[in-house]
Amino acid sequence: MKRFLLLLLACATLSMGASAQEKIKTGWNLGPLPAISYNSDLGFQYGALCDFFYFGDGSTYPTYLHKFNVELSHYTKGETIAHMFYDSKYLLPGLRLTAAVSYLDSAMTPFYGFNGYAAPLNMDWTKDSSWYYMDRTMLRAIADVQGSISNKLTWMAGLTFWNVTTDNVQLSKYKDNPSLYQLYRTAGLISDDEVAGTHLELKGGLVYDTRDMEAAPTKGYCAEIVASFSPDLFGEGETYGRIMATWRQFFPVLEDNLVIGYRLNYQQTFGNAPFYLQQTITPLYLRQIKNEGLGGKNSIRGVFQGRILADGYAWANLEARVKVARFTFINQNWYIALNPFLDAGVITKARAFDKQKGGNLAQEIVNETLGIYSGEGYGGIHASAGLGLKIVMNHNFIISCEYGKPFDKRDGKGGLNIGTNYIF
Repeated sequence: MKRFLLLLLACATLSMGASAQEKIKTGWNLGPLPAISYNSDLGFQYGALCDFFYFGDGSTYPTYLHKFNVELSHYTKGETIAHMFYDSKYLLPGLRLTAAVSYLDSAMTPFYGFNGYAAPLNMDWTKDSSWYYMDRTMLRAIADVQGSISNKLTWMAGLTFWNVTTDNVQLSKYKDNPSLYQLYRTAGLISDDEVAGTHLELKGGLVYDTRDMEAAPTKGYCAEIVASFSPDLFGEGETYGRIMATWRQFFPVLEDNLVIGYRLNYQQTFGNAPFYLQQTITPLYLRQIKNEGLGGKNSIRGVFQGRILADGYAWANLEARVKVARFTFINQNWYIALNPFLDAGVITKARAFDKQKGGNLAQEIVNETLGIYSGEGYGGIHASAGLGLKIVMNHNFIISCEYGKPFDKRDGKGGLNIGTNYIF
């Protein structure tokens, strides 16, 4: 461990000595890329994406005046993504507007059951099998605004529209194969009225932010609390609420060349939320197209995506961010950074259900096949550690490659994720 820390310090020191003079960026700057990546849960991704940044006269650099992001891509395990995103503090006087529209059509969405370790994981069934998958189609539209209360304190309000359908895997290769999702439906653990639905979430929250920048902070902290409520506007019979609290903090060790950062999160769902929205993390700012957990690249890296599905959970992320090189290329400012990390999460409230709803079959499945869900069997820490590599343009456009390894084999064997942005 000491040798590893000394290596990080040496890399950061070299970066300080070799840093190039940054150019102030003005006008429009584009970051077009082929959407070629890899996600252990989804397979290889191919397609195209582009970030558009507008810096105006450069007086706010590295903060942008307007940001657009578009992506159209497909994963080899059957997920198609069409996504548009916009963010600006300058379009509406005195307000920050964030908006996004996303369509995700996934033929192989992971589903590992409810309540983490209470749902046993058979690693043999994760290989070339549809047992731990389901079909899911999702349309999501987000519109959020933020306004200033004081210099660092802001309020936020917004709407999120969801239209979701789920089914057993429909791919011809697996269409007639059994699955855990199908078993849950047969047993009544997933009721017929929650396999699909339309929902409108109303959101409100407060943010206190002292960070020097958002995309890749080097100092400061940010505290957020966001509450959401979804009334039964569409006759789905599902009314629910959610509260999400987040604390992020960053410490510069060698100026901005070695930064220690951590994030603490808590989320609790109340009421009758459908199972397919339980994995949704409610962020103030959408850093990734899919903001889901627990498990996967946005929460506990290296753990299977959606491994922990419950009514309430808490998780933490700790990482060092060390810049190992700075340079100017194609008239843009770049740096390369490494980020070793440690992630962990726990269930704070198990997803409850009526054991008698599915009759004798449900009771048999609960007792013998799927574990115990009556407040027992879901405890334990889901944790992982790993290393990431970042290539950053103009402090805002971030190409990311990370590998995480779970500490417990019940969470998987490890996962590689190639995409964009720091997770916090």
